[in-house]
Amino acid sequence: MKPVRIILVPLFISFAACSSLVLKPVDFAWPVESVLHVNDDGFVKEDRHTLHFNVKPLFLEETEGDSTAYLNKDIRVIGDTKGYYFVTAQNFKNVYVFAGTDGELKLYNKIEISEKDGMSNPAFNQRISYIELVDNGKKTLLSNEGIESEDKNEK
Repeated sequence: MKPVRIILVPLFISFAACSSLVLKPVDFAWPVESVLHVNDDGFVKEDRHTLHFNVKPLFLEETEGDSTAYLNKDIRVIGDTKGYYFVTAQNFKNVYVFAGTDGELKLYNKIEISEKDGMSNPAFNQRISYIELVDNGKKTLLSNEGIESEDKNEK
C-alpha cells in the first residue's frame, strides 16, 4: 500500500498545481459613463479605466460606410458588472455591446434602439443588474443580451 501512496501523492500535487486561480465575485461596473472625444485618427482614450481603442470601424458600421463620420464626435462608454462595455453616440440607432478578449473588444451584441432616427442625446447610467440608457427622457434598461425593459412614456 505504501508504494501506491508514493505514486498518488505526487500525482495529486501535480493536478493541484494545474488548477486555475479564480478570484470572485468581481464587479466590473463603472459608476458613471465616460464621454470620450474621438481624435483625428479615430481613437478614444479613457485614462481612469485605462481603455484605449479605435472607433472608426464602429462609425463605419453605424453610418453605412461614411469614412469621416467619426470626426469631431464623442462616444459614450460604460462598463457593466459582468465586464461588458456598452458604446453609443449621438445619432446612433444602436447600442453596441463589446466583450474584452485578448487585447481587443469583440462585438457581443448590437441592440437596436431606433429604427428610423438616431438618438439625439444618449446617456448611460449604472443601475443594479442593468445599464440604463436615457435619450430625451425615454429610459431603456439594457443588459448584454438586449433590451430588458423600456419606458413607454416618452417625454
